[in-house]
Amino acid sequence: MPASEETSLRALESLMTEFFHSCTTNDRKREIEELLNSFAGQPGSWRHCLYFLSNSRNEYVMMYSLTVFENLVNKMWVGVASEDKAELRSCLPKLLLSQHTLLPFFIRNKLCKVIVDIGRQDWPMFYHDFFSNTLQLVQSPSLAPLGLVLLKMTSEELVCPREDLSVARKEELKKLLLEQIPTVLNLLTGILETVWDKHSVTVTTPPPSPTSRETGESPFCCFSVILHYTVLGLESESGTLCLLALECLAHLFSWIPLSSSITPALLASIFHFARFGCQLPVKTKPLPTSNGNSSPGSLLANGSEGQGRTGQMIGHADRARLGVMAMSCINELMCKNCVPLDFEEFLLRMFQQTFYLLQRLTNSHSHTNTHSVKNRLQELDESYVEKFTDFLRLFVSVHLRRIESNTQFPLVEFLALLFKYTFNQPTHEGYLACLDIWSIFLDYLTTKIRSRLADRDSVLNRYKDALVLLLREVLNRIQFRLNQSQLEELDDETLDDDQQTEWQRYLRQSLEVVARVMELLPSQTFSILFPVLQEDLDIYLGLQQFIVTTRTNRRLNITAEADCRKLHCALRDLSSLLQAVGRLAEFFTGDVFTARFNDALAIVQRLVEVTCYGSQIIHKQNQLMSLAALQAYSHWLAQFCSEVQRQQDQTQFVDLITSSMAATTPLINAKVPEKLLVSACHLLVSMATTVRPVFLVSLPAIQNVFNLITENHNHRLPQEAHVLVCRALSNMLLLPWPSLPEAEQQWPSRSTSHARLVSTLTHQYQSIKPFRERFLCKVVLQQTLCVLRDVVDSISGEATKSRQICYQSLQESVQVTLALFPLYIQQPDVTDEMLSFFLTLFQALRVQMGVAFTEQIIQTFLSMFTRDQLAVSILQEGSAGSKVVEKFLKILQVVVQEPGQTFKPMLPSILSLCMEQVYPIVAERSCPDVKAEMFELLFQILHQNWRFFFKTSVLSSVQRSGAEEHMENQAQFIAAMQAFGQSFLQPDIHIFKQNLRYLEILNSKHKLYHRKLFRSSMLFHFINVLLQVLLHKSHDLLQDDITLALYNMAAVDFQAFYSSFLPEFLNGCQGLDPHQRTTLARNFTPERDLPSFSQGVYRLVNDLRFYRLCNGSLPPGTLKL
Repeated sequence: MPASEETSLRALESLMTEFFHSCTTNDRKREIEELLNSFAGQPGSWRHCLYFLSNSRNEYVMMYSLTVFENLVNKMWVGVASEDKAELRSCLPKLLLSQHTLLPFFIRNKLCKVIVDIGRQDWPMFYHDFFSNTLQLVQSPSLAPLGLVLLKMTSEELVCPREDLSVARKEELKKLLLEQIPTVLNLLTGILETVWDKHSVTVTTPPPSPTSRETGESPFCCFSVILHYTVLGLESESGTLCLLALECLAHLFSWIPLSSSITPALLASIFHFARFGCQLPVKTKPLPTSNGNSSPGSLLANGSEGQGRTGQMIGHADRARLGVMAMSCINELMCKNCVPLDFEEFLLRMFQQTFYLLQRLTNSHSHTNTHSVKNRLQELDESYVEKFTDFLRLFVSVHLRRIESNTQFPLVEFLALLFKYTFNQPTHEGYLACLDIWSIFLDYLTTKIRSRLADRDSVLNRYKDALVLLLREVLNRIQFRLNQSQLEELDDETLDDDQQTEWQRYLRQSLEVVARVMELLPSQTFSILFPVLQEDLDIYLGLQQFIVTTRTNRRLNITAEADCRKLHCALRDLSSLLQAVGRLAEFFTGDVFTARFNDALAIVQRLVEVTCYGSQIIHKQNQLMSLAALQAYSHWLAQFCSEVQRQQDQTQFVDLITSSMAATTPLINAKVPEKLLVSACHLLVSMATTVRPVFLVSLPAIQNVFNLITENHNHRLPQEAHVLVCRALSNMLLLPWPSLPEAEQQWPSRSTSHARLVSTLTHQYQSIKPFRERFLCKVVLQQTLCVLRDVVDSISGEATKSRQICYQSLQESVQVTLALFPLYIQQPDVTDEMLSFFLTLFQALRVQMGVAFTEQIIQTFLSMFTRDQLAVSILQEGSAGSKVVEKFLKILQVVVQEPGQTFKPMLPSILSLCMEQVYPIVAERSCPDVKAEMFELLFQILHQNWRFFFKTSVLSSVQRSGAEEHMENQAQFIAAMQAFGQSFLQPDIHIFKQNLRYLEILNSKHKLYHRKLFRSSMLFHFINVLLQVLLHKSHDLLQDDITLALYNMAAVDFQAFYSSFLPEFLNGCQGLDPHQRTTLARNFTPERDLPSFSQGVYRLVNDLRFYRLCNGSLPPGTLKL
């Protein structure tokens, strides 16, 4: 650049304008960028930038100049000459003071940040007046906004600095700031009080009528006096000042501890401004001195923009912003769970003042307006209402347990206000946020009652009325006949990230509240819910009279608009209420089965009735809900089944099952809509698997399903439904009947029936000819194996007899599959299905399969998966081929986990496959899924077969003589450890976390880190790798896990770690001088407890990075002392 500063400035302005011009090409932009970076890197370039900043009004130039300063301070400050530092500490604040009113706010803020960055480096030793200058600005009437901007930035940058500071410096800065906090808070209190006193007048309000419950003032009367002020108006300058002060407080409260510095006067001042959020906009003509309401941006935190001329009043939007920021301050205090004992009284004052605001928000009979509560909340700033809801959530979740027992706190009145606030929310999101608060409260209450069973009734009675009221209102809010217009607004088509629509989320959250109340008040909940269900059921069941039947179809003959609307609402509500009773099924089983039997029976009978009726009146949604609700009561039916086994009269139970199956099985038909069909299949599975009635398989309805599956191949069900029905039929024959002795289980006949069922299902599969009709064979193979896999999986946790019968039925199909496997090895989609089947077999039936056949299967697989075949499959990342290898590795995992000596002879070949064939392919590639399974296999080999590597005799274990460890297969063990170590050098964080956990388990169970081979040749290598990972910040999310592993490794020999490894590690670290290495080693105090060691690791890593940053910023040739 030219030597003349003026010429340089013009050239820079020209370059910056060209850079940001729309016509400039990317290549030219790169040239300009290189030129600017080259200039910024020159020694003394900051002097030019100081001139540019002082003499240019080009925003690009000013921002570039400040970026040069920022880079200088944060990355090169150590290498800057002391006289240059002093000049910068002097010039930049002067520049800020002289030009802050002229600078755009973002330029001014950037300049403030550079000054604060200098303070972070040099205060108080070399920049002793940094903080005092800031406080002087705050106290100056004309410069207070600028001072507050600097004060907030100081809080932000000095308390949470980046890694450009040592740990000691970070601790020093926090300590220094904490010493200044009382002074800072006093100053901020003074600003808020001065503005409030200037703009408010005290108003005398007559006491509330003794009979009045609407105002709700009485519980808070002793605190409301400090809030009874009316604000006449707030000037723009005062508004800006208060907003900045509140922003400062919000950040300070985020990190300072609760202490006496947070005075009642400060709290009262914050609450004064929190009231602004409660005020409705006043529709009046603007004052002659005003230009109308200021724009939403008029109170920007810049201290200069938007102040307007003196006397200009702020508008409603700006008053609301003050209210929002005041609530942010309050919420920062509320977040603190660690509350000193002497601070609880102070918290009580804060809660009561906030609840005074809650009264104002929910007061619909104020003499100043005639708004309803909902209209009032609707007209308030949305952000303010959100902040207030956040406060209520924090209060209930963090502090309710502290305050509830305080006699001065009117908890029941608070719940009444919360109720009013909840059910007058103007938005659905706001309402659901309030329901979350009620859920938190109900969870708290449930936990409290469980821990105090002796006075359960007295606790419940205190809240009973409130809970019943809550229940009624939540039920009202989900009913279309009461809230059609509001509920129709909810989207019931678009799915969110949780795969539910807006309506489904609304209904689910509402029903969770109902369920929580049911847990506390079961009889009251049932007595409220069941009549509402009955009412909608009566409408639904009465539709039969309006059905008109013609030769071609049946239709509903209701035409009047009002009747159609009423029917629409009733059907929607019935669907919701069926979902509700299904959600409550869990509260009728277990210990309360007998006590609540009649209520549950009434529900189940109505559900069966609706299910039966649904086959006549086709209303898909209600049929779905009735089937789902009936399925939810399967555990209750199972308990009913066990109870009636002991009784003579089983008529009631038999009728329920018979009727429900008679209604359900006609829906198992290919012509039925798939959603409804699948729902019916799920109910059938629940009956067969959970309830297990003895007579189920003999019911005519079930026999029809057997015939459908085994005979009707022309109208095959969709695959999902087909699999579910096959599972149900198989389980009817395989699962033991509850409460019956083994002699009465009829195993011979059931075994014969099951073999016949499987034979029919696999008839096509067993006669498959892969070289003819290849596509058809593929379809048959995939469909059949999917069914068989599901059948096996469903009995994997059952008794031995069930698994024996299952394997006997499947034996022929297993042989066929093994014979077909080599023929389809080149078709990964088919191979994947086959291996999925074998994986399920190994997991569930390996004992029944026997050793010889299992070994035959494994040897077949090992011979087929050559290295070339593995490479082809794995390299198709994310493909079917990759999934095939994953399944194969999963099968091997099952094999190596088998206890005893059965499969031990196969370990060498499995290890060889893992380390010599799979690992070389995946080592340097991504392949996350295959790699995860391979390391899982490696871990299981080590974990389950430790004696394969370490032969510890009983005698040496008893004597603990310190004799040499007898080790076998050492080469394979070393290779496995090297593979784990190599994985820590790669970027995949999931593999890293998984493998770190595996090493920790091996150490916990087998003392891996203590083994002589590991200690002598691997331990310090692993510690070194993990420390390097922390230094490079590549896996920061796992910082705690890595530190714990480091501790466990170092704990093998702390003495060697501190005296040998640490100096060696530091000597190997580049970018450090000898003095810095000594300092780092000295600061890592040789503690042996985990918290102190973790702190030492954090300090070592942080300071090492800091020293490297400092050394890298020094000019070439700098002499380091």
